[in-house]
Amino acid sequence: MSQTQEGIGKGRIMETRSPIPRAILIGVQLPGVDDVAHAADIDELGRLVKTLGYEVVGTISQKRDEIDGATVLGKGRLAELAAITGGTGVVGSMAITRKSKARDRFEDADGNKPNATQTEPDPERQPGPEFVIVDHEISPSQARNLERATGAQVLDRTGVIVEIFHRHAHSREAKLQVEIARLKYVSPRLRESPGGGRQQGPGAGESDLELDRRKIRDRLAELKQQLDDIQRDSDQRRSARRDQIRVALVGYTNAGKSSLMRALTSSEVLVEDKLFATLDTTVRALQPEAKPRVLVSDTVGFIKKLPHDLVASFRSTLAEALEASLLLFVVDASDPAYESQLEVSRNVLHEIGADVVPSRLLLNKTDRLSEAGRAALREKHPDAILLSARSPEDVAALRETIIAFFEAAMVDDQLVLPYAKQGLLSNVYENARVLSEDYDTTGRIMKVRGLPGAIARLRRTLAAS
Repeated sequence: MSQTQEGIGKGRIMETRSPIPRAILIGVQLPGVDDVAHAADIDELGRLVKTLGYEVVGTISQKRDEIDGATVLGKGRLAELAAITGGTGVVGSMAITRKSKARDRFEDADGNKPNATQTEPDPERQPGPEFVIVDHEISPSQARNLERATGAQVLDRTGVIVEIFHRHAHSREAKLQVEIARLKYVSPRLRESPGGGRQQGPGAGESDLELDRRKIRDRLAELKQQLDDIQRDSDQRRSARRDQIRVALVGYTNAGKSSLMRALTSSEVLVEDKLFATLDTTVRALQPEAKPRVLVSDTVGFIKKLPHDLVASFRSTLAEALEASLLLFVVDASDPAYESQLEVSRNVLHEIGADVVPSRLLLNKTDRLSEAGRAALREKHPDAILLSARSPEDVAALRETIIAFFEAAMVDDQLVLPYAKQGLLSNVYENARVLSEDYDTTGRIMKVRGLPGAIARLRRTLAAS
């Protein structure tokens, strides 16, 4: 994203910008959204914008029955916004002015019309914010109209989230997924450049805009093919883990999933107080290691109004939740909006069919609450686990709860491992707990404890080898 913009409107010049881009937030409170929910949405948008590295310098909100189809805001609020950004407040014509050669010669060498009134810049005026960020998904025409009226670059909530994902994706799979979502977002927002023009040679007859969109379509097809290849490999890796016990941490972004992952698995998972600090799925073994081994995965965080293309793109990440043996819903209990955040997480998982997976609710960050606040949570959510990922005692208790959950479904059985098949011993130890071992003329006789499905698969493996 460019951090420079050209002056818009007669007499306005390009002004020197501060190193940190500044943004003003725009929100429209629609019917059915109360003041608390609206304030929470704006606050969350501010955190998203700060995650991009921008400085939030103000907010303009307006209650309306619907979002204005042309400029999002009504005329009064639009004029107020333009006064802050230094724009004209007028949308004007969207038609591209095409000049004849005679008209070009008629204008002076500096590009100014004869007798045009020149406006002197005010040296005392502070430059306005360079970005206008709208807390809704808006159409390309709405964005263009706002840019013409305000003289600032315009992003909607979807654009901000896509840009954050673009910056934070690290694995090849995540990068491909994000680029697909980004191109789908950018394509309808491409604009015809002044002067237009038609292509010469291959693609002759296409305008520059048509050519750009065709290139995006071709690139999308290429990316989807690459992603399919990678996801086949990912599916094979998950299939290899099918016999293992898997726990998936799911929940709203910044709820503390990565901190909890780090505490449960003693792994060096990135932990930052930012929205979407991590996008790549991480899978680690529960530590101290349990028998049979328990795998823990940290999935991408959810957020309100998450762009549908991003939900669709992160199929493999969400598949960890779909194929898990247990879901742990991690919630920031110190956030006043935690209940709506939990609802968002559950709705997304419902979309992919993961709502049938057994789950437990974890109310995290309770160290930030008073005793009265914790008591209220216990009363409201009697089946939830209250904890702080920073507390070793809480993490140890959660580990025991996870093991006890699977232990309740385990059964005792006996397996015979012939002497000729001792190479499969590690497979038995990985998928079941060996209670005792004995030997006879047939081989190693083991009393084991494990999940019925895992023991059945072990029997098939021993019989087939």
